[in-house]
Amino acid sequence: QVKLVQSGGGLMQAGDSLTLSCTAVGRTFSSYHMGWFRQGPGKEREFVAALSRNGDTTYYADSVKGRFTISRDSAKNTGYLQMDNLKPEDAAVYYCAAVESWYGSNWSRLDGYAYWGQGAQVTVSS
Repeated sequence: QVKLVQSGGGLMQAGDSLTLSCTAVGRTFSSYHMGWFRQGPGKEREFVAALSRNGDTTYYADSVKGRFTISRDSAKNTGYLQMDNLKPEDAAVYYCAAVESWYGSNWSRLDGYAYWGQGAQVTVSS
């Protein structure tokens, strides 16, 4: 079983860039598909981005496409979410997630992931 440990987050200004990290402990991260989700104040947790196990396929929510980049460094056993041109509406708690297998389009679904990080707060001021 893998444990996901997140780092990053903080108070940013609109237009800033920030990278969130997610380190897999106990297992090789490249054995898992990876996803990032976020939950804004008073909102449900929503899909942000996903990366396939072999790194060949990425998916992004329309709201972040062109601004966010999901990636993974196998040597460091760590996944990343690079966020550029941050907007106030990007403010949320961000969660990384992992699962051994995807089925259908569950790469965008909360129940498509078995393992979750502890979350990282991102605040964006205008």
